[in-house]
Amino acid sequence: MQPLHENVSSVGGATDDQILSTVRIGDLVSGTITEVGRLGASVKLDGRLGQVPADIGPLDVSWCRRPDEAVQAGRRVIAEVIAVDPDQARIRLSMAATENPELWTFLKGLRPGEVLSGVVADVQPFGVFVALDDGPPHPVHPGVGFVTVPELSWRRFDDVSEVVKVGQRVICSVLCFDTTNGEARLSLRALEPDPFQGFAETAREGQQLTGTVTELVPFGAFVRVAEDVEGLVHLDDLGPTPVETPDQVVQVGDRIKVAIIGLDRSRRRLFLSRQKAASE
Repeated sequence: MQPLHENVSSVGGATDDQILSTVRIGDLVSGTITEVGRLGASVKLDGRLGQVPADIGPLDVSWCRRPDEAVQAGRRVIAEVIAVDPDQARIRLSMAATENPELWTFLKGLRPGEVLSGVVADVQPFGVFVALDDGPPHPVHPGVGFVTVPELSWRRFDDVSEVVKVGQRVICSVLCFDTTNGEARLSLRALEPDPFQGFAETAREGQQLTGTVTELVPFGAFVRVAEDVEGLVHLDDLGPTPVETPDQVVQVGDRIKVAIIGLDRSRRRLFLSRQKAASE
């Protein structure tokens, strides 16, 4: 595997912008490690690219080894360009890409919205690892696919195990390629109808509803007004007189009447008022 820019000679007078314009994400470049620290490694690239700072983030050095084990000052390396920042005139590199070429090639070939299948390999409080049916294994993680907690389901849940379990077969939509962790970021909920959007189709400002208080927070209360659809009643809208905490007027489980005072479909936010419902 030969780097594309290994033998590029220095051209005097070239600006940083001119040099950066010759670099593309996915290019293989070679250079020498000049410094290793907590935040990764600095690289002086060969040829005229050496006029522009380049660095390798701590998780881009290797997915298998610690940065201080994988690189040392003075070491020659070949890495892949994963970002070009013209504003800061820097090139960001990944040695993990060249360390795991089969996995990297697979992940780079994925496209947002692509549907993949696999088996839940591990369940953690922060998300779920998925061993994909097609594609190589990950050198460190239980699966090359990863679903963050918000992407598991549209509905509210308290524990990840309420949605999926180890060994369960799942079908997911690709969100992006996480170059830092070498993962395919996936979504389960993207393949399910969004109940909020369905609710928003017929909801209108001023509409009165009856809902159940599901959670009290310092600034108000959340009320479920339809299946898997909740809205916020701000503290000022909980009653005709000011209150300091929501539990002064409502408790979790209470059934209350509310009116819609705002709806943001793009951000999936519903704003309700108990006071307005009572006054109409």
